[in-house]
Amino acid sequence: MSSSVDQIKSKIDILSLVSSYMKLDKAGASWKGKCPFHNEKTPSFFVSPSRESYYCFGCGARGDIFTFVEEFEGLDFKGALKLLADRAGVQLEVYSKENREAKEIKSEKEKLYGIMEEAAKFFENNLKNNKQAQEYLKSRGLEEKTIKDFRIGYAVLDWRTLYDYLKSRGFADSEIEKAGLAKRPEAEAGRPNKAMYDRFRGRIMFPISDSSGRIIAFSGRILVDDGKSAKYLNSPETPIFNKSSVLFGIDKAKDSIRKNNFSILVEGQIDLVLSHQAGFKNTVASSGTAMTDVTISKENIINNLGLICRLSKNIVLAYDADKAGINASNRFAKIALSLGMDVKVADMREGVDPADIISKEGKDAWRQVIRNSTHFIPFILGLILKDAFGDERKVRLDSARQVGKEIRERLLPFLNNLESAIEKSHFIKLISDKSGISENALIEDLKKVESELKYDKEETEIARVNVEKKLRKDPIERRLLGIAFWQENMQNKTIDTEFILKKLDKAKEVYKEMKEDLIYEAEEFYLNSENLKKDVNEMLLSIEEEYLNEEMLKKIIELKNPKNKKEEVEILKRISEITKRKEEIKNSR
Repeated sequence: MSSSVDQIKSKIDILSLVSSYMKLDKAGASWKGKCPFHNEKTPSFFVSPSRESYYCFGCGARGDIFTFVEEFEGLDFKGALKLLADRAGVQLEVYSKENREAKEIKSEKEKLYGIMEEAAKFFENNLKNNKQAQEYLKSRGLEEKTIKDFRIGYAVLDWRTLYDYLKSRGFADSEIEKAGLAKRPEAEAGRPNKAMYDRFRGRIMFPISDSSGRIIAFSGRILVDDGKSAKYLNSPETPIFNKSSVLFGIDKAKDSIRKNNFSILVEGQIDLVLSHQAGFKNTVASSGTAMTDVTISKENIINNLGLICRLSKNIVLAYDADKAGINASNRFAKIALSLGMDVKVADMREGVDPADIISKEGKDAWRQVIRNSTHFIPFILGLILKDAFGDERKVRLDSARQVGKEIRERLLPFLNNLESAIEKSHFIKLISDKSGISENALIEDLKKVESELKYDKEETEIARVNVEKKLRKDPIERRLLGIAFWQENMQNKTIDTEFILKKLDKAKEVYKEMKEDLIYEAEEFYLNSENLKKDVNEMLLSIEEEYLNEEMLKKIIELKNPKNKKEEVEILKRISEITKRKEEIKNSR
């Protein structure tokens, strides 16, 4: 009997898969398009139906249907396997206790996915038995079907209800704690830790899923405000939940984002659920993820944007119109614009959120808000002019001076982040027409802003490249390590496992807790394969290429401001060496 991987590959060809994610054009025997894994203007991403593989000549991304889904959807191998199995109609093998002692061999991640699923079922059942929670959801405008589709539940106001249930299902304390579902009080002096207690109590529970639909976290909204507890409480980061790699609702929104060619970003869970209920299924929410964390790094914002950016470059921000909402929009838009995204802002009335509009005014009113959304640059310009002149727009000398200052400080940094010179020119004219400031003055100030923000822009570029590099390199490292772990104890090894493990020493530490997962993946792909040695050599070359690309970018940035002539010569020499080695790798293929 063929493996699940073989069955899936026989039912899904790479051309139909990739073309369902992005536009491809015929190019000889292959098909080409703009690479979804790095910014490019000229298509360099090729799909070969005969080889059942893809390759990007711009960034080096390569692989099969599994690696494509892993990289595009931000999933691990098993997540990609589940998604593709569902698409192909292949039933994945379920291992019973009798035939493989499943409980003992389950990896840590599998156990955590299992415990989150059990918790979701428990919360769903609790909601059915709690009238107050049901009435709250009904009062917010949620229909029964919507509650069921989003698997919304309720955590009862008790200390150990979920904990006791999970213990009865055979989960260990360490697993419940690692999943972020229960906490252990700190030990007092001379006394051991007290019993564990539930993290979520008295809250409406919203499951957060990865793009394949597996539950990885929860966000809980307090049902009865006691004046002491936070309104929202979110899962901590766990081995299966990285706050910077997921957006709430992405599993349900991704197909609609691709179909409609734009996404809507809201803040709250109720905002998202009601937007979907109203027919706007291309909506995702930042609440419960890293997007709402003011300390999040640029690299993490780029990572969080990754999937929606690959699905569509167009986005509408529909955050609240208060100070916090505008600040969040500003931070998000600055980086989104630098990634080449077209960022629009929904003009929300202060004190009104998307949920209010949909539940009180109806879906047509929400449609109108989205339809009337404005590009980020004129939106901020409008706020500046309104603050200075009010609604009457009476020009006063002090106001005019303030407008110039505000435009330089609040608007030009965003203009600086636009990739297109044509777009910059268009918005400079618009700002000039609306504010009365000459285009020449705006251009002069923009040059100064560009100089001042040079480091900031380079930092963003490095962060973007780091994320792209991570997207490409991680699946390769993972697969290589899986092969090495699988083969290291074999008597007749096909490859030099010692060399690979030494080469990937740092990565080995990162992935050590995933060893069983990696071995499973390697066995699925290479148990009876004749291409193992060839594939390993290719993967080693790809990783070397990624490190060379990373070093090249750093050297180019260093070359802009060398300390002295000697350092400049050394940098140029190293750039030449990197270029030569990259050419050697290219010719060896």
